[in-house]
Amino acid sequence: MGDDPMAEHRSLREDLAACYRLLAHFRMTDLIHTHCTVRVPGPERRYLINPYGMMWDEITASDLVLLEADGTPVGSRTPPINLAGFVIHGAVHEARDDAHCIIHTHTLAGCAVAAQRDGLLPVNQISLEFYGRIAYHAYEGISYDLDERQRLVHDLGDKPVMIMRNHGLLTVGATVAQAFLRMFYLEKACEIQLAAQSTGQPLSLPPEDICRKAERQFNAPPPPPEPHLVNEPNDLAWTALLRMLERVNPGWRR
Repeated sequence: MGDDPMAEHRSLREDLAACYRLLAHFRMTDLIHTHCTVRVPGPERRYLINPYGMMWDEITASDLVLLEADGTPVGSRTPPINLAGFVIHGAVHEARDDAHCIIHTHTLAGCAVAAQRDGLLPVNQISLEFYGRIAYHAYEGISYDLDERQRLVHDLGDKPVMIMRNHGLLTVGATVAQAFLRMFYLEKACEIQLAAQSTGQPLSLPPEDICRKAERQFNAPPPPPEPHLVNEPNDLAWTALLRMLERVNPGWRR
């Protein structure tokens, strides 16, 4: 955590509001449903979430609601909160120290792959970022049951992403940027898989040793030989996304 908790809290609000608008821009929304959250500084496991009822392309930093670990809003403001958001996100925030940001979506491609018996396949370089790093959670109905929290956390384990079968996708990250970029590329991997399967042609899958090599290149790349040769572009991508958002949908910082 930073030296100034108030400044960090504000920065997290702005990043999460930007995340909502970026997900809207890239058509990863389900009207007012699904959720993104980020934990704020402090030992209480408080986290920010969207007020239920807002479209994602209109959310601002000040709209976000601060929740206690038990789902109680902090302060006098008590807007409606999606129960499923509390069940899913509250459980993961409580269980995972590294899950500062959590994103859950119901996209066409994500839900289609979540309906497939074999889940995400290593059909393309983009999907190999997640090779051996995907958790799966069996469908139990809409996530209103508090008892599901224990099973959801158990199934997620220490993985950075989860395919919720017959439901959707979930990513976690140490930062909003990391969770967003994981979701962006998990969604892209699902889209590529569906496109490849739609041709009706047999799929060409890389051998396991190459899949494992590519996964390590994504997640534990070697240091570049020169400082200007970059192989960890997450910060660059997030900064570029914020510049784009300023052009196409400014105002999220309010």
